[in-house]
This record gives sequence, C-alpha cells and structure tokens, in this order.
Amino acid sequence: MKIIEPVVFLCIILLGYAFKRIGWCKTDDYRIMQKIVFNLLLPAAVVNSFVSSEHDMSLLWVALFGFLAALVPIIVIYLCTGKTPLGNRAFYMLNGSGFNVGCFAMPVVQALLGTNAAVAVVMFDIGNSVMMSAGMNAVTTQLLRIDDTHPLTPEEQAQPLGPKAPRRIEDKDARRLQRWANFRRIARNFYSSAAFMTYMLMLVLMVAHVTIPPVVGTVLQPFASANAFCAMFMVGMLMDMPHGMKEIKPLATVIAWRWAFAFILSAAAWFLLPVDPWVRKAVIFVCFAPVGVFSTLFTDRVLGNAKLAGLCLAGTGVLGLVAMTVANFVIPA
Repeated sequence: MKIIEPVVFLCIILLGYAFKRIGWCKTDDYRIMQKIVFNLLLPAAVVNSFVSSEHDMSLLWVALFGFLAALVPIIVIYLCTGKTPLGNRAFYMLNGSGFNVGCFAMPVVQALLGTNAAVAVVMFDIGNSVMMSAGMNAVTTQLLRIDDTHPLTPEEQAQPLGPKAPRRIEDKDARRLQRWANFRRIARNFYSSAAFMTYMLMLVLMVAHVTIPPVVGTVLQPFASANAFCAMFMVGMLMDMPHGMKEIKPLATVIAWRWAFAFILSAAAWFLLPVDPWVRKAVIFVCFAPVGVFSTLFTDRVLGNAKLAGLCLAGTGVLGLVAMTVANFVIPA
C-alpha cells in the first residue's frame, strides 16, 4: 500500500532525530550529510530521472510555475508585513517561500507516484532552484534593504518601521565595485551548487533533444536510491523542539503562510497548467514541500538564527508528509 512509504519516511526522520538526541550525531553533523546529498546523491537522482522517464517540451511550463511559486510568496509577504519588525519580516520572507524539492518532495513523489513522476518534480525544481540557490536571499535583502554581509543586531531586528534606510555611496567607482561584488556573490551561489548546475545541464539536453545513454542511469542508480534515506535522515538531524512562545509564534506564522500558499498554488497548478493530470498531481505534492535547506543558510546569514529555520524545516516537513499522503488519496491521477 502507498501509505507504507510515508510511514517509513517519518520513521527515518525520527531516527535521525533520535541519533542526535542520544549523542550518536552532533548538532552540526547534518552539514556533512547535506554536502553528500546536494553534491552527489541529488544530482545523481536528477540525472537518473531524465534517463528513466520520457519528457516533452510542455514540461517547461512546470519549470516556469516553479519559479513563480517561489517568487510570488516573497513579494506577497513583503507587501503584507509592512508594520512587522524587520527581523520577523526577513524571517517570514526567507522561510515562507521556496520548496525543499530534491531532499524531500522528490523521494516522496517517487514513492507515491512512481519513478516516472520524478521528471515533473525535477522540472518544477529547475524554476524553484533559481530562487532557492540565491534569488530568495537577493530579493529579500534588496526589498528590505539589508546588508547580508553580517547578521542584523537585535536592535536592528526590532525596528518597528521595517526596512532600514539605504546607505548611498557617493563615489561612482565605489558603487561600481559594490555592484560587482554583489553580482559575484549571487553568481557564486548558483555555480557552486552541484544540484543547480545539474538542473541546468539537464534542461539544455532536454531542449536540444539529447538522449542520455541508459548505462548512465545504471551507474547512478545506487546513488539515486540513497537520496531518499539520506535526505529524510538529514531532516531528522535538523529537527528540534521549540522552546517557548518566542520560537512557537514565528514557527506557526511561517506554517500558516506556507499552507495558505500551498492551497492557492495547488489550485492554480490543477486548473492552469497545460500538462497531463499526473504531472499536475506531482506539482501539487511539491506545493506542500517543506522549507528548503538554503533557507537555513540565508536565515543564519541575515539573522544569525539557523536553529529557528531548522525548526521550520522539520515542522513543515512532517506536516508536508501528511499532506502529500492525503493528497495522494484525494486527487485523481
């Protein structure tokens, strides 16, 4: 039965959490698993999905949908939180949008809908990863006028009027150097991501109608198969229990934002995407995916609070697993 796979995934998440609690894994050991997943297992799973599944040009609509699904919530949250303190505002924008696709949605979709559905998830993540890899941080910091070279101080986070006033550099050469430094920092986030570069390579091959030899899939299959276990175990290692309302309130707010967008995006995917029903169903699953790992990195960079972002990832991960399981029974294929 298809209900078995989500239960197994939940057990793996709890196992990762148990390993951390009993001391078999240290708090920061998830970073090792993260490097393995992002630089080896996820790229292997992406390439393998293109080898084992048919794909056509209509799936490019899914990539566009993934990009808009990750971008629009940031803009909406920005517009709706004008009177919110700057720290909370940045936290909601960085964690209320974007999707953990490769490390969460992909193994779940493969388990519930079969391996052929993975290519739809990959196409969604091509658009989503543009925002997750760097765009989310760039849009948030630009809209809120935050200097992300150092975390905001508690005084800056508590500002009641929102965005800080921008600091204007009078010297033209200095402004040009600053713009170039910002461009290089954003570009580095893209080309240093093995998963993102793999997505771009697969997209080029797809547009060029290049077929990947089956032997490549055979070689990569063991690595692709390990992605599900390692990704779920990593989520468990990130999981922790919230302490007091100071952590519960922002966590609940992020969950409320994400679920509101999940239902809206699911309806848009089902009624607007010009693709087959099984592709739309896979996209709906992804709409309930949890906070991305990159959100943890960006939250730490802007606010110096990676733990709270980790709580969001784990909390939305468990809820997302439940939502995907229910959606599998409710939505016709």
